[in-house]
Amino acid sequence: MDRIRGRRPADRVSDDPERSARNRPARGGGRLRDRRGRWFLGGRSVAGQVFVLQAVIVLLLVAAAVLEIFSQAGHDSLTAARSRSVAAAQAFANAPGLPAALASPDPTKVLQPRAEAARKAAGVDFIVVTNTHGIRYTHPNPKRIGHKFIGTIGPPLAGRPITQTVNGTLGRLVQAVVPVRGPGGRVVGLVSAGVTINKISGDTDRQLPFLVSAACIALALSTAGTALVSRRLRRQTRGLGPVEMTRMYEHHNAVLHAVREGVLIVGGDGSLLLVNDEARRLLRLPADVEGRPVDAVGLPARVGDLLASRTPATDEMLSVDDRVLVVNVRATDRDGGPPGTVATLRDATELRSLSGRAEQARARLSLLRDATTAIGTTLDVRRTARELAEAATPRFADFVTVDLAQGVTDGEEPPTALDMNVTRVAVGGSPGTAAFYPLGATTLYGAGTPPGRSLATGRPQLVARLDARNAEQANDVERAREILRTGFHSLITVPLRARGVMLGIATFWRSGLPDAFNEDDLPLAEELGGHAALCIDNARRYTREHTMAVSLQHSLLPRGFPAQDGLDVAYRYLPAKAGVGGDWFDVIPLSGARVALVVGDVVGHGLHAAATMGRLRTAVHNFSALDLPPDELLGHLDELVNRVDQEAADEGPDGVSGATCLYAIYDPATGVCVMSRAGHPPPALLRPDGTVQYPDVPAGPPLGVAMLPYETTELTLEPGSQLVLYTDGLVESRDRDIDEGLERLAAVLRGTTRTPEEHCRAVLDALLPVQQRDDIALLVARTRTLSPDHIALWDVPPEPEAVAGVRHSVTRQLDTWGLQELAFTTELILSELITNAIRYAGGDIKVRLLLDRNLICEVSDTGNTSPHLRYAAGMDEGGRGLFLVAQLADRWGTRHTPTGKIIWTEQALS
Repeated sequence: MDRIRGRRPADRVSDDPERSARNRPARGGGRLRDRRGRWFLGGRSVAGQVFVLQAVIVLLLVAAAVLEIFSQAGHDSLTAARSRSVAAAQAFANAPGLPAALASPDPTKVLQPRAEAARKAAGVDFIVVTNTHGIRYTHPNPKRIGHKFIGTIGPPLAGRPITQTVNGTLGRLVQAVVPVRGPGGRVVGLVSAGVTINKISGDTDRQLPFLVSAACIALALSTAGTALVSRRLRRQTRGLGPVEMTRMYEHHNAVLHAVREGVLIVGGDGSLLLVNDEARRLLRLPADVEGRPVDAVGLPARVGDLLASRTPATDEMLSVDDRVLVVNVRATDRDGGPPGTVATLRDATELRSLSGRAEQARARLSLLRDATTAIGTTLDVRRTARELAEAATPRFADFVTVDLAQGVTDGEEPPTALDMNVTRVAVGGSPGTAAFYPLGATTLYGAGTPPGRSLATGRPQLVARLDARNAEQANDVERAREILRTGFHSLITVPLRARGVMLGIATFWRSGLPDAFNEDDLPLAEELGGHAALCIDNARRYTREHTMAVSLQHSLLPRGFPAQDGLDVAYRYLPAKAGVGGDWFDVIPLSGARVALVVGDVVGHGLHAAATMGRLRTAVHNFSALDLPPDELLGHLDELVNRVDQEAADEGPDGVSGATCLYAIYDPATGVCVMSRAGHPPPALLRPDGTVQYPDVPAGPPLGVAMLPYETTELTLEPGSQLVLYTDGLVESRDRDIDEGLERLAAVLRGTTRTPEEHCRAVLDALLPVQQRDDIALLVARTRTLSPDHIALWDVPPEPEAVAGVRHSVTRQLDTWGLQELAFTTELILSELITNAIRYAGGDIKVRLLLDRNLICEVSDTGNTSPHLRYAAGMDEGGRGLFLVAQLADRWGTRHTPTGKIIWTEQALS
């Protein structure tokens, strides 16, 4: 110890103050100076050895640095000489007039002065110009002119400049040789420039004194720094003596054996140098283990392998008997220490147990979070049940079954009886056996089974270990035994209960997962079941409302079209998957063999939209019965919507809130179609030649917001033309704007000769959105016209005498049509109508007969007043004519025209 400290025993600090004072030298005394001298010169002290070693290292480093600098300076000078030579040669070779001088009769006379001037300006030792055979034209020594050039000229003659070190006429030198190019790029000569080695060495020699001076200064500074460091080392180690060192060792030993962490130190020869008490306890080692080889003390295999391999390890988890140890291994010779390894061991058995439980809790929370997101993404009962089964497998259970009470999937209220029948609607995972009830199977669980107890009590049931006793209590004993044979060993049943209503049961099974269900799993199962039950109940309620809305909507939509011969009609109606909307359509026969086509759309979805649609459809039927033109009919609808909205404003947000409509009237007698639209997409018109157009029908505002009257458009349609009416759900969606939809619709219709029914199928196949979010109504009508043979028209003078002539003409026309049995009643009807027109209207009077499904009689005049039925008194002379008309005709009525009115009647043909 004294030798390591570099001082005698007398110099150590003692516990005895008097002894310390007696041994302490006088401040500034010769003894201290003598010791300092021996310290600096003596090689046995640590400080002296450090000083000598550092001084030698510094000296070697300085010498090596000087040599390196000197070598680098020489190399840099040689490189600079080459660069200077190449630059000088290139500059002279590219000088103007050089090719011409080489071609002159006496090149030396021209080039020698120029070469010497360039040599002096460039700072090189020579610039030599030669011909292509290497004969010099210039040289610093004129005696060398005309002699052969010393060096390689092959590459320059080929056009490639070179640098080389040669023994020339001026001695050892570095020279560059470059080609001289004449017209056309041909090499006509060579230029060589160079610097002698003596000149380069002279430059380096002139730097040598400076380098040596710098090295000496560096050596002196390094030596002074080393001396200061050595003095500090001596001063820092001087105060420690054997007592202090002993005390330090005792403290170190006490701490080492008192800590709750095992420590093992293994020497370079593989023997245990140190083992503290905690390491002995953790590894169950004997007391005399120190000094024995690692592989001979009975260490656990993994611990022994880790120590013997000397491989660094950080927080390595090792199982030793019933303990879990955290081991760290580090090498002791990383910083110049003795060879060997040091290992620390920490008992993490309890920590691992707590960590495992925390990890399980985190896993459960993660599963619950993911399941909450995954369950209830739609309002479909079966889909929600499948989401519960899929979310729980395989992280929580190996197999999941979901059984719901009968009627829940249809939106109905489940039965309140505890012994309810349940239907399997979803499974999750692979059971690996056919013993489980299949999807769609209906079961009545017994009161002794776990599902039956859950349904009866409303509480979850845990069966931690399934056995034969459980199988004997099952509804189907053979199925239960097969489930046990497959390997299912544990289950949890959770009642699906929401808002006080028992909806069904969910059962979680485990087979492949090694751990059985325990009490800690019950809260998670309840959370999953509770969330799923709430989502299923929401879906059930939505299904009920959706079913009611669909039923209401279908009851309000036409179930069939009335018979008429003016149009060949086909239609499609597709309710939205997300909710019932307010789209509707209609085909309404009018007077005079005319037909009205209607398509409308109410904003919104649900029961309110469906009910509003029914109100508007009824209103359209009522207004159509008045034979109103399209623009007036839409005006009345707009007033109705405004009135309904105003009435509903005080009761809540249940007004119509907007609707669109397109109303068209087609007359097969003339082939004219008149239409108006209120905010509705335009109709598509397919001509018989296959062309498609969208008629320019003025787009009025939607119903309920109109400020101005609606406008009409009149079209003349050839027989076989097809009108395509639709709602916006067909041509517009989230991923397709209406312009694109209209173009695609026209492309489907264009150039085809399909029937209306075929067009409906083709249009839906091409335009039906993948995610249908709105109702779709499609109406395709192909036009027909009445044959001219089925139309008869007469002009009637406004004179009573003309009535008889008209009756005779009508009788003859009916004979031609084979309707003699209607002649008498028709004469009576026309006589009364024509007489009224002559008496009350005057002006032009026309009579028209139309043979369609019925016999239609029309009398038009210029009057604006409509006749009305009234009760005639017993003494009245008139007022009975219209009663006679009403009795003889099946239907009669009045419609106004721009020039007056038309009174019409219809009589059945048979």
